[in-house]
Amino acid sequence: MKEFAYQRASGISEALRLVAGNDDVRYLGGGTNLVDLMKAGVESPIRLVDVRFLPLDGIRQVPGGGLEIGATTTNSDLAAHPEVRRRYPALSQAVLAGASGQLRNMATVAGNLLQRTRCSSFADPSQPCNKRAPGSGCSAIAGAHHNHAVLSWSPHCVATNPSDMAVALAAFDAVVRYESLDGAGDIPLEEFYLPVGDTPERETALPPGALITAVRLPESAISPLSRYRKVRERASYAFATVSIAADLDIRDGVVRSSRIALGGVASRPWRARTAESVLLDGPATADRFRRAAEAELAAAEPLPGNAYKVTLARNLIVAVLTDLAASPY
Repeated sequence: MKEFAYQRASGISEALRLVAGNDDVRYLGGGTNLVDLMKAGVESPIRLVDVRFLPLDGIRQVPGGGLEIGATTTNSDLAAHPEVRRRYPALSQAVLAGASGQLRNMATVAGNLLQRTRCSSFADPSQPCNKRAPGSGCSAIAGAHHNHAVLSWSPHCVATNPSDMAVALAAFDAVVRYESLDGAGDIPLEEFYLPVGDTPERETALPPGALITAVRLPESAISPLSRYRKVRERASYAFATVSIAADLDIRDGVVRSSRIALGGVASRPWRARTAESVLLDGPATADRFRRAAEAELAAAEPLPGNAYKVTLARNLIVAVLTDLAASPY
């Protein structure tokens, strides 16, 4: 690990000033991803600006009935919060599926959103990786890609987004709030992660130097029966092969609305808008669920080693929606 400076910010304004205009300075929250990348030589900031002790933690109800989650709230506190568990259970389930208890105690909400891919080529500085070194190529496409993207990847990058939490937030229409030297702003989570395109090194729509301050969940997304399910290669502490956050509103056997987001299939949490459209005003049956899943996955372009993900994602969508349809409404 290279030498670096450390400074604890005394306020949001100071944090923004310390980072402004310098691509080699990073905000430090829990450090559960950033410090690992520094040890591996993937990240080499000259200074870390510690924002963990800024007044940005806590979960509060906002006017209109939604919840605002502070950026430095730990994953453990988020998963355990009674209002999160009651109103948005899929979010609590996703966070609990995301890491070990020790990591959840340190990791922050903002850090979770900004964690980098777990692609082995990205994590190995000896391998070409356009996300780490733009223009160097993507060694994963012709190499170890069995756990990589099947939707919306590009010839420049086939890596997936690793966050479980972000999948649930995508299903709940969450909004990311930030501060910058130019003022505050909001970004819907569905627009927060950029399409991979030909610039995979640009992962989010955050302005340069911006600091995430909170994530807001709207009242319209309250879903006491929502579910998060994750398929992984081992039972504990593994990233998703495919995951799903889902909710159904069923009345008289008809789907009146749905929310579906997938993880492990693309460079960003994948909001399944096509599947939601197929389900709308249709019967809540396994056949309809399968048709919706197949419509969503029709755009998949798997590589030779990960075609199994298409079948897995289809079956997972059908299974979770069938379970939701059997729940008491």
